[in-house]
Amino acid sequence: MKETHMNYKDFIADPARSCAVVAHRGAWHEAPENSLAAIENAIALGCDIVELDVRKSADGELFLMHDDTLERMAGIDRDAESLTMAELQAIMLRESDGGEARAVSDQPIPTLKQALEIIRGRIFADLDLKDRGLFSEVAACARAMGAAAYVDLKTKVHSLADVHWVRDQNIDGVPFMGMTRFTAENIGDSLAVLANLSPFMCEIRFDSLETIAHHREAFARARMALWVNTLDQPGSGEWTDSAALADPDLIWGRLMDAGISVIQTDQPAALKSYIKARQA
Repeated sequence: MKETHMNYKDFIADPARSCAVVAHRGAWHEAPENSLAAIENAIALGCDIVELDVRKSADGELFLMHDDTLERMAGIDRDAESLTMAELQAIMLRESDGGEARAVSDQPIPTLKQALEIIRGRIFADLDLKDRGLFSEVAACARAMGAAAYVDLKTKVHSLADVHWVRDQNIDGVPFMGMTRFTAENIGDSLAVLANLSPFMCEIRFDSLETIAHHREAFARARMALWVNTLDQPGSGEWTDSAALADPDLIWGRLMDAGISVIQTDQPAALKSYIKARQA
């Protein structure tokens, strides 16, 4: 577990740290995703970062939920953002990643404020906004909760228009993470665009791992750590958790060897164990 006095940017910039483990929607195998219990589980596992999905209720409260609707996580065919926060907090989430086969838990839908109260000083949080128009509002919430140094806000940065959009947001004090796709052809231009914002970290996709490995010095000069998702989702390509569980050296190991130092996973316990074994 990291030192509680260290802020997110300093932690990521620390050359002595091992690969950081990001628990996608919390450590949800023993608790509902995006629940306070899933955050506590991620902390207990020793994860470095927890990824949380943020939405806004009908009465203006920020809360955690990935899907547009409540169907998967609560069996309710309603748009999550059409309910008030009081209505949302009366709903108990289904266990794990939801679906009809999952039992109903004792965990209600949490507010962002409740989540920030838990993470502050204990774990870092990647805040995935379902509407990036909430940037300034979420940043203000994090500042008000004394959690600004422990969270990030992110969005795609492909052009100068994206750069101008980010600069127009009031996210002072909150670390900014870029998102982009690097290819052998565009890497120079993409780095030049990102340089306008100096993100401390970038969530990336890529054409081939060799593209990333060959430009390690450029990323180092930019002081920008690289984050990759190995989720079992189409955007991950061959770099999935399922493949990593079958052969961790082939997936997680190769990513780390190429310079990836932050990995988001739905298998945080397995990734933690693998990193520990590599260090032995």
